[in-house]
Amino acid sequence: MQVTAKITKVMEATSGTSAAGKEWKKISFIAETTEEYNNLYCFEVFGEEKVDNFLKFNKVGQLVDIDFNVKTNEWKGKYFTSLQAWKIFKAEDGMTVPPPMEEQSDMPF
Repeated sequence: MQVTAKITKVMEATSGTSAAGKEWKKISFIAETTEEYNNLYCFEVFGEEKVDNFLKFNKVGQLVDIDFNVKTNEWKGKYFTSLQAWKIFKAEDGMTVPPPMEEQSDMPF
């Protein structure tokens, strides 16, 4: 899935050790679209290298295209859904500058 949105908030990165003994790191960020309804998303970036790259190349207020997967996990009969961003890049802002008007010498002024 993909969405174009503006980054409005970046949370603190968190890290830890899994039950299998592997180190992990993740960061969450809020992005807002221009849609009228359902326009606020909380994404997760998982993995030390991806978190570091996210922090290096993305800033609050930046318009980005976000490719993500919806992931649901079950734990003790409860279900948790997250939006896992796997590709984030600067978006085209959609604003185009009109070409300059050509001078027309045959206009009567």
